[in-house]
Amino acid sequence: MPRILVTASSHPELAGKPNGTYLPELTHALHVFEERALPYVIATPKGGALPGYGHDADALTRDMLARDDFAAAIAETRGLDTIDAAEFDAVFFPGGYGLLFDLVDDERVHTLVRAFHERGAPIAAVCHGPAALVRVRDADGRALIHGRRTSGFTREEEVAMDTLGHIPFVLEEALVDAGAIYEKRARWQPHVVVDGLWITGQNPASAAGVGEALARALG
Repeated sequence: MPRILVTASSHPELAGKPNGTYLPELTHALHVFEERALPYVIATPKGGALPGYGHDADALTRDMLARDDFAAAIAETRGLDTIDAAEFDAVFFPGGYGLLFDLVDDERVHTLVRAFHERGAPIAAVCHGPAALVRVRDADGRALIHGRRTSGFTREEEVAMDTLGHIPFVLEEALVDAGAIYEKRARWQPHVVVDGLWITGQNPASAAGVGEALARALG
């Protein structure tokens, strides 16, 4: 049975408020994995408790958080130092603002992404999740995402969230600068882009669609 590595942030705040992973982007994708009987492991740079927000965003998220097994999984994530890409058949990056501050420049993440790419394994991310991919480079020093059709959280959505003064970069602009073929729809509309085994979603509403696309890629 294929195993999915879910890689999330350890960064706990934005502008002095709790942040990290936006939990509905995690729960809606993982719900798809569970429906397809696809096992997953959640890992973070530091291991231990997963910083998150959006606990009360919707019924599915509340229901998953109320489960003892899921609560335990996010209370004791595996540290990235314990992860070997060979253990897994795909990787998924949920969003939230935290990863703009840690996963984006974490060389362990870059090494994992290159390993999945080199063996032809699916790589998926939603909302701010593609930030974990934007600075990964190939052996020639070119961004691995260069030339790939990609989506991710838009500048317009950042403006609507009033976050421009609190984030280190705008994901849409970073993807374009890295040479990605960036695609988007209107604010908050579900949008999933599949380019071979690279799967990206624009915003929280795209999380289930990214999960479904990743499940299909795993056969």
